[in-house]
Amino acid sequence: MATDPHEFGADVIAAERDALTHLLERLPGMGGAFDEAVALMHDCAGRVVVCGMGKSGQIGRKLASTLVSTGSLASFLHPAEGFHGDVGIVTARDVVVAISNSGSTREVMDLVPTLQNLGAKIIALTGPEESPLARAADVALCWGEIREADPTGLVPTVSAVLTLALGDALTVALMRRRGFTTDQYRLFHPSGAIGTKLTLRIVDLLRGPHTNPVVAESATFQEALERVTSSTLGGVNVVDADRRLVGILTDGDVRRCMQGASGTVADLFARPIGEIMTRDPTSIGPDTLALDALHTMERHEPRPIYLLPVVDEAGRPVGLVHLHTLVQAGLTADRPS
Repeated sequence: MATDPHEFGADVIAAERDALTHLLERLPGMGGAFDEAVALMHDCAGRVVVCGMGKSGQIGRKLASTLVSTGSLASFLHPAEGFHGDVGIVTARDVVVAISNSGSTREVMDLVPTLQNLGAKIIALTGPEESPLARAADVALCWGEIREADPTGLVPTVSAVLTLALGDALTVALMRRRGFTTDQYRLFHPSGAIGTKLTLRIVDLLRGPHTNPVVAESATFQEALERVTSSTLGGVNVVDADRRLVGILTDGDVRRCMQGASGTVADLFARPIGEIMTRDPTSIGPDTLALDALHTMERHEPRPIYLLPVVDEAGRPVGLVHLHTLVQAGLTADRPS
């Protein structure tokens, strides 16, 4: 039996984990209702109005906010305020998502007849399948009878997690049905960490010659090495006579060249850089999203790369981007599976 605070905490997390597993197992059985709920929200000619009291209301506010940020016209209606004029936001064109773990919350249930008289469709997120809310709704998504994770079994813990998960599931399913894109998401998140991920472009990270080290293909290894050393990027773009990108020389190329060198140091330093560089490197344009550049680096085959040349429409280098520059800009990306 748990005695220490961290053991109590582990018990709560385990209870919530088990409840989510239970919900996942129930989902195929409620598949028809889930699909119908998504269809109602997708076909809604008005707005999705989320309604709930107490902790359910707080989760409902999050659901409404997430729907708005993913392109749905949505708002939150406090049930008690609904009786004092706020229900006026609801029309026959709307879909109401009513949340109540017990399915019998008085303020929510008292509002249901008014919502029905207004002609709105009702989706219930609730526990018991035979609850008043489930029976009154057009579509009911029910997770069944559950016990909360606190010692009294009364504090909204497990039920809050289930409501949050089911609301997120509806939101993402709706996004997929609408074909919601990254470009659309960017419109709703122009600033902050998400905004940085979705709006920062490579051109925003370029700083003139400092971020565009260049050496001619005809240069010697010694000349190219001096340019790499003077740059803080650990590499240099290599160009032909027309200043078009033909290769890249990195610290790794330098090490491999020196390890495999034969003859004198003078012979090594006199070698043309064209014999040593990596030819036809992967490159990007200056208007490329920084996040896409990061994906290009991490998903490069046969292995990830840490330097990426930036070229203009004519193929001439305008910069060289280091992986650390993208990380320092606040970008992260999952490794591809």
